[in-house]
Amino acid sequence: MGEPLREPLCAGLTALGLAFDDAQIDRLLDFLTLLQRWNRVYNLTAVREPREMLTYHVLDSLAAVAPLRGHLQGAGTPTPTLLDVGSGGGLPGVVFAIALPELAVTCVDAVAKKAAFVQQVAGALHLRNLRGVHARVQTVAGPFDVVSSRAFAALADFAAWSRAALAPQGVWLAMKGRHPHDEIAALPANVQVFHVEPLAVPGLDAERCIVWMRPAPPAAYT
Repeated sequence: MGEPLREPLCAGLTALGLAFDDAQIDRLLDFLTLLQRWNRVYNLTAVREPREMLTYHVLDSLAAVAPLRGHLQGAGTPTPTLLDVGSGGGLPGVVFAIALPELAVTCVDAVAKKAAFVQQVAGALHLRNLRGVHARVQTVAGPFDVVSSRAFAALADFAAWSRAALAPQGVWLAMKGRHPHDEIAALPANVQVFHVEPLAVPGLDAERCIVWMRPAPPAAYT
């Protein structure tokens, strides 16, 4: 299924201002092929049509790559690490691993078949910077420089469940649809939102954003 999607994928990359080499583009297309193949048996995603998978999953995840890259460059961490929570079919974790080879990505999911799929992708696409872990996020040991999620849980739950895995100077990257005003208002005082970044997904007429969070300094909530 990969080749018919090459042109719309490349158009999406251009719209997002991303310059990928041929190997990265091939890996994204191969990932889509694997996702479709495994989805027939393991029901990794409710989206089944290949073009919709490209838009709703791959391009949606790619929209966060430039902001993530900018954060990592600003942080200056030489070998950054990222934990993708509730990764499901590897979204956005697999896409991040393909887009940012310098980033070590761990995808964690409580469903064994989903973690196994990520491991299969890592082997099939020769992604040494990617691994899938079958576990509850509360049991995952860090530290990770970035902890990400995509439509995973309410912000307060996401932060609470993954806090032990976050590095002291780490950040949370939560991909959301509309600006989650109510979820932000429900955050505890020890979690600080420092930026809500709007995203534009090529071919998708829907609101998307990243909620960037970090632990608040003790003085801020004592």
